[in-house]
Amino acid sequence: MYAAGYGIKPWRADRTGGVRLGRRAVFAVVIVALTGFGMALAAHGGTPTSESTVVVQQGDTLWSIATAHYPGDDVRERVQDIEAANGLQGPQIEAGETLRLPG
Repeated sequence: MYAAGYGIKPWRADRTGGVRLGRRAVFAVVIVALTGFGMALAAHGGTPTSESTVVVQQGDTLWSIATAHYPGDDVRERVQDIEAANGLQGPQIEAGETLRLPG
């Protein structure tokens, strides 16, 4: 009654199909995770380990440092990033102090 031929495949997978399906699922999860990580890096603006330092000069402020080192970025966010990277409680800095600048 039913035709079975070269182009017709059974509904159930053979015993080896489960292994291939598992590999495909793992591959799909890895691709989604890497894509999400890449998008997060792009949104943040760099790699998580890209840091540099700057020595504070007389008359420098966090605002002036952020403006000089991050042109085109939102200065308020960059000031907060510098504060967080250095464990500062506020915008007070002293000449001669070394600050980490997050990427």
